[in-house]
Amino acid sequence: MRSELQPALHLAENLGLEEVAAFLGELEQIRVTALARLSSPFVASQPDELLDVGATAKRLGVSQDYLYRHQRKFPFARRIGRKLLFSSAGIDAYLRRAVR
Repeated sequence: MRSELQPALHLAENLGLEEVAAFLGELEQIRVTALARLSSPFVASQPDELLDVGATAKRLGVSQDYLYRHQRKFPFARRIGRKLLFSSAGIDAYLRRAVR
């Protein structure tokens, strides 16, 4: 079982009987939301493109020098010969995780 669900299991085991109905309703809302995501049509994402250091620095709000010095920190960085490039899709995923 996912570690995020352990608190819900603990609640299910320890809630008072008067609170169980409301708890089941909340679980049903989560279940229905997950099912809706499964049944929604798949939307293909934009094709990935490799961005140069200047464009990546602007998107991430850092200096170009910072990117060169910390390139190993970014799993979406790619070296092609001497050129340093960054995956656009990788940057998007990184920013989504950073916003959480």
